[in-house]
Amino acid sequence: MAARNKARKRAFQIIFEADQRDSTPTAVMQDWIRHAGTDERQPPVSEYTMQLIEGYAENAERIDELISTYSVGWTLDRMPAVDRSILRLSAYELIWSEDVPEAVVIDEALDIAREFSTDESPPFINGLLGRLQDLKPTLRR
Repeated sequence: MAARNKARKRAFQIIFEADQRDSTPTAVMQDWIRHAGTDERQPPVSEYTMQLIEGYAENAERIDELISTYSVGWTLDRMPAVDRSILRLSAYELIWSEDVPEAVVIDEALDIAREFSTDESPPFINGLLGRLQDLKPTLRR
């Protein structure tokens, strides 16, 4: 598995855990880093995972606003937590990360959805990320 693929999965897991614990992704990431230093079973947190988590955390409010605005018929609270976490991570990377091709971001999000969510999730995630991709030039602020 490629290093960035692993980093994205870890970032997704950290965002998901933060959502479940009603904590911040940066606090959960610090827990993961601390545990990795004392428990060899805990996977390491790579530099790219840290970059994703910190970037997401800086833009979390705007990302949630965008997801809420463009997810037709679904509020954030009503979305499955797994899908919400995938969308949060992928929206950050799609809109604010300049060094990753948009198609790669969407493809990776769909792979994570296929692995961790339901059969209905990939089409929903694909549609919403596609919409954000189309509107990308107008979404940053």
